[in-house]
Amino acid sequence: MAGAVPGPAAAPRRNRSGRFRRWRRTRPFWGALLVILGGAEILASVRAPLPVILHIGLQGMAGYLVPLLLLTCGVLLLATPAQRAFYAIVSIILALASWLTSNLGGFLIGMLLALVGGCLAVAWTPRTHRAAGSAAPPTDPDAGADPTGEPGTVESADPPASGAADPSASRAGGAAGSPVPSGVTVDGSSDPERAR
Repeated sequence: MAGAVPGPAAAPRRNRSGRFRRWRRTRPFWGALLVILGGAEILASVRAPLPVILHIGLQGMAGYLVPLLLLTCGVLLLATPAQRAFYAIVSIILALASWLTSNLGGFLIGMLLALVGGCLAVAWTPRTHRAAGSAAPPTDPDAGADPTGEPGTVESADPPASGAADPSASRAGGAAGSPVPSGVTVDGSSDPERAR
């Protein structure tokens, strides 16, 4: 059956992948995943049956504690993205601490994974969703502000040349050639001195 139409079984699979994609975009997914992988690799290097690994006293306990806390930070980055900055910074500090406590940071691989994941989680920002068709241009808060801080009252530093049209006429009127009432400034407020 080459021309078979996909039945209703294809729709739930597509819906599940769409739901996961939306969930993934609302949190620092890749950063958290790298932190979890780094913590797991450091924990595996601590548990490895190698003759060069020593576990003595409190140092041995820290070797297990640091990767377990890294794993916890990675899971919390996924569970609570609102506190991502705190958990990401803690995971970066723990990754650096694993250099001393956990076999050179899981033989350097786990430490680098956790560091990159923590940096990605700190840098992640949530996407802002806009309705289709209402693509507003990006706004610059400093555009159109004069040195006093009042928006929309930008005045030219150059004086108008003699015989030239009033420069505020083109800005206040919007279109070229539209009349500007006497006594009205660019921001729309009345100016009694100009009305004279």
